[in-house]
Amino acid sequence: MISAAIICKAQFYDLDPMQVVWHGNYARFLEQARTALMDKIGYSFGEMAESGFLWPIVDMRIKYVRPVTLLQEIEVTASLKEYQNALKIDYRITDRASGEVLTKASTTQAAVSATTHEMSLESPAILIARVEALL
Repeated sequence: MISAAIICKAQFYDLDPMQVVWHGNYARFLEQARTALMDKIGYSFGEMAESGFLWPIVDMRIKYVRPVTLLQEIEVTASLKEYQNALKIDYRITDRASGEVLTKASTTQAAVSATTHEMSLESPAILIARVEALL
């Protein structure tokens, strides 16, 4: 399948009072990797809007394996798992130095008409064509 990765370093503002990255900040890391993946596919947020669809996240799951700490460099990989009926993306957050898995996650996004706000039961043809061109 198609994957993309980003590298980032946990900053002071990411931490909670226990000196580990606050659980809510992981969604931001996933978003950065998902954006890189969609750019690689050629269906960025702008292209989604131009095609007449919004893509809200309808499900997100996160399994915290080990905490991310201050200045720890991490790699966040997003891998496309399904695209024909919804966008299903799996994520792995790993320690950049050791490769140890720190977090596992997944998101599901549904295509919603920008004009009627009705959910589509299948992905738009433009997305399917761009994914299949890369496979």
